[in-house]
Amino acid sequence: MLKDQVAVVTGGSRGIGKAIALMLAKEGAHVVINYTSSDEKAKEVKSEIEIMGGKAMIYKADVSNEKSVEEFAKAVYKEFGRIDILVNNAGITKDGLVMRMKEDDFMKVIEINLKGTFLCSKHFGKLMMKARYGKIINISSVVGVMGNAGQANYAASKAGVIGLTKSLAKEFASRNINVNAVAPGFIETEMTKELTEEVKESYAKAIPLGVYGQPEDVANLVVFLSSSVSNYITGQVINLDGGMVM
Repeated sequence: MLKDQVAVVTGGSRGIGKAIALMLAKEGAHVVINYTSSDEKAKEVKSEIEIMGGKAMIYKADVSNEKSVEEFAKAVYKEFGRIDILVNNAGITKDGLVMRMKEDDFMKVIEINLKGTFLCSKHFGKLMMKARYGKIINISSVVGVMGNAGQANYAASKAGVIGLTKSLAKEFASRNINVNAVAPGFIETEMTKELTEEVKESYAKAIPLGVYGQPEDVANLVVFLSSSVSNYITGQVINLDGGMVM
């Protein structure tokens, strides 16, 4: 479905990002895995892709730093000569009630989650505009749609990603670039595994399907939005949440 296309996945060394990178590779894409911390985990994802016969590249870059992102985009273009798919997945949380939240904790989440999406879309988008083709998929959250107590910074960043997605879709449409957002709900990752069974059960009650989603569920939707079968879809926010937000 995506044979020989070049896909960039930010935050692609673990969790949802890793699942997306592996699924894109499975569909035939050459995958660039962006990460900021663990060299070992990034190399593991690269190795998994190569074992399945795919081509992968790892690149350490801070998505909230424009110079870093600009150099990242140039490196990918130098290696592959094109960029077809950008998945803005990199994100962090620094939860806390507003009355106790430090300004630094608010701004850091905005810088990675929202500013990072903006910078990557800007610099990789330039390459897509020259080619007159591209698919940008931004990973938002249902928290950005409905809000959540104790996550004002995260909710603001993910709501911002939704507004950015719609604006980019309008700006890039004339160059045949589709821009959409995926808003996952409760997805089973390393973070959710740390929750107690009692907390997990209480969260599951808020989901009509009654179960958490899996990273592969997000990856499947990203593959769909990356492919030609979604060519007439742009500027949309698709909730992937088991029916939690309707």
